[in-house]
Amino acid sequence: MNVLQYVADRWDRLSLQAFLHVSAVVQCTVLATVLGVAIGVAVYRSPAGSALATALASTILTIPSFALLALLIPVFGLGANTTVVALVLYALLPIVRNTVVGLAGVDPAVSDAARGIGMSRFGVLARVELRLAWPTILAGMRVATQMLMGIAVIAAYAKGPGLGSEVFSGLANAGSANSMNQALTGTIGVVILALLLDGVYVLVNRFTVSRGVRG
Repeated sequence: MNVLQYVADRWDRLSLQAFLHVSAVVQCTVLATVLGVAIGVAVYRSPAGSALATALASTILTIPSFALLALLIPVFGLGANTTVVALVLYALLPIVRNTVVGLAGVDPAVSDAARGIGMSRFGVLARVELRLAWPTILAGMRVATQMLMGIAVIAAYAKGPGLGSEVFSGLANAGSANSMNQALTGTIGVVILALLLDGVYVLVNRFTVSRGVRG
């Protein structure tokens, strides 16, 4: 049996796993974006605060996936909760870093002009600075999403949702009739989904970033 036949025979199960994989990654990226942007907004005016926030997020990223999951399982148990926490933590670095870089890169003259026409500090942040920083933030989200697509496979170790279960089952049953098809299906499926999500980011960039900002 080849990979295509394996997929055709198990399409219902595989399509559900693919949906759960993408859903977990997208939801965790959104959560990490809310948290990461909030952190970036809080520290971007302070060089020390920015360096500390980036360093802490970098430290999390250096922890091997299996090690982090092993630390989280006793606290959150097996399943979706551990997966969500792990993925959100891993996604923070590119989003926090890009938020800080994007906001710090806004021309002060633009912010001063906005305040000069009567905007509040929050209004300048929400309507001017974050809009100008959005392409950089979006780039951080794009990097985080691609990273999480692979890490979500490892989350199957903690009984997380997605195609990782196919990969792990295939490796665990190495030598059996469909072990190779199972591992390949999970791996190729993740690659295809990652490419599709990357295409979505291209469209989001096209429709949410003005032509003038894109340059």
